[in-house]
Amino acid sequence: MIVGIGLDLVKIDRIRAIAERWQTRFLDRLYTEAERRYCLARPEPYASFAGRFAAKEAVLKALGTGWTNGISWHDIQVLNDRAGRPRATVSGRVKTLMNRAGITMIHVSLSHDTDYAVAEVVLTKES
Repeated sequence: MIVGIGLDLVKIDRIRAIAERWQTRFLDRLYTEAERRYCLARPEPYASFAGRFAAKEAVLKALGTGWTNGISWHDIQVLNDRAGRPRATVSGRVKTLMNRAGITMIHVSLSHDTDYAVAEVVLTKES
């Protein structure tokens, strides 16, 4: 059963500009160490960072909370599995809210072109 759907679109150059200005301070605040390692190893790291930014926003839109109630950027981690599919895992406040809502699965789709990254998230629970 679908509990929520979230969609977010991010301009890649926006993430690039902020990262270049604030450097590791920005990247450390928004991304886990594993996310940073993954993105920095990609041919287009800022497209990967933008996709993960969009996915984190989309998770909270699907959950209906936004960045409130002590939610941290690190509460949502988006990595790819061995087949290359993006997978979101949650911890902290986000995990508590999802458990409370009975959410059992986070479905994530990411895409990007030269200018934009987009993420769609569908949260489901067993009916």
